[in-house]
Amino acid sequence: MNEKPVLVGVDGSASALHAVRWAAREAVRRGRALRLFHACFLPPKPHVPVALPRDYRDALLEQGRQWLGEAADAVKKVEPEVVIHTDLRAGVAADLLVTESAEAELVVLGSRGLGGFSGLLVGSVAVALAHHGHCPVVVVRGKTLESEPPEGGPIVVGVDNSDNCDAALDFAFAGAALREVPLIAVHTWTDLTLEHGWPVMPMQLDYRLIGEDEARGLTEHLAAWRTKYPEVEVIERSVRDRPVRGLLKAAEAEDAQLLVVGSHGRGGFAGMCLGSTSQGLLHHSSCPVAVIRS
Repeated sequence: MNEKPVLVGVDGSASALHAVRWAAREAVRRGRALRLFHACFLPPKPHVPVALPRDYRDALLEQGRQWLGEAADAVKKVEPEVVIHTDLRAGVAADLLVTESAEAELVVLGSRGLGGFSGLLVGSVAVALAHHGHCPVVVVRGKTLESEPPEGGPIVVGVDNSDNCDAALDFAFAGAALREVPLIAVHTWTDLTLEHGWPVMPMQLDYRLIGEDEARGLTEHLAAWRTKYPEVEVIERSVRDRPVRGLLKAAEAEDAQLLVVGSHGRGGFAGMCLGSTSQGLLHHSSCPVAVIRS
């Protein structure tokens, strides 16, 4: 493959098949091949005096081939023209996908794999890739764990008016241009009330003026992107709310098809690989979430 493909994890779960179909459509939009990837952990062969009727390692590999075949069939039903490559590996899925993400245009994963519990709303592999992946990572989610992700609607992107979100903005604008849908840029400008933080020093804050200043900052930050993508309709939203709640509200209210966020925003530290906002969205969003590392 001369160009980097769209890489999607396959594990036989319904969530993974949702991700496979989403990734197939995205590969067509981008003019890229689709790489179906499955990794199975092969334990060492047991040393027992009696031969087992069937080798466990062979059974795992056969199961992996079956799941890859099912994923390929699902792709052909939605995008029959896309070029498909299948890859069956032995090893730890999260580690292998992090390594392979360096050679991918995009990594797509389901929100939960096989063996997921109802309380774990996002799988460990998805979190690991969002933490450490070398390219954009999309975790495909729907309104429920069983439902298909939304296909229509705008794209919502979180903007913190710092350079940390520029990679997310570029991804979001490019995605809106490819899909020919509006882009809703959401900036949340408060996450705590200063008056409660210093009760011994009463402060009179004019939230109207603060809001106007934050909205002006959003407009100024988006100016370069509007010039780069003049065909994209941009809707600006500057709201006084916590980041996760504000972004989730915007995505749900607009029936968004994709929510885009940086891996960490203003004030993020190098050792904190995934910010609280992106972590919260991965767990609670009702649409696919793209996490974009700077």
